[in-house]
Amino acid sequence: MTVAIALDHTILPVSDVEASVRFYHRTLRLRYEPLALLRVSPTLVLQLIQSPPQISQHLAFSMSKAELEATVARLKAAEVAFGDNFDTVGNMKGPGRASGSEKNGHSIYFKDPDGHMLEIIHYEPVQGAA
Repeated sequence: MTVAIALDHTILPVSDVEASVRFYHRTLRLRYEPLALLRVSPTLVLQLIQSPPQISQHLAFSMSKAELEATVARLKAAEVAFGDNFDTVGNMKGPGRASGSEKNGHSIYFKDPDGHMLEIIHYEPVQGAA
């Protein structure tokens, strides 16, 4: 049985809220809303809190192939290191193969200013699916 539940928001500790807001807007085009909220989708926000992170978090965002390609172009233009896997950030290759919520994905990985690992994933349609 599947439960009707959705993630509403998540809190991400950062050492500089303003710098992180600029980074997430510049790279992922997330829209800033008051109180350090970044709109990810109509039903999900990322709340940044000014608190130096104790550990690195992993956030994975799915998007269309065109959005993934545009994000890669912005990362290159901003000279943000990325890679085709989480352990190859900096090889400036990708996307690589990934398995997320829908399996069969292509993704790139990069880090935000605090070292949080970010993943961008695009899912290819499954052959033969209606």
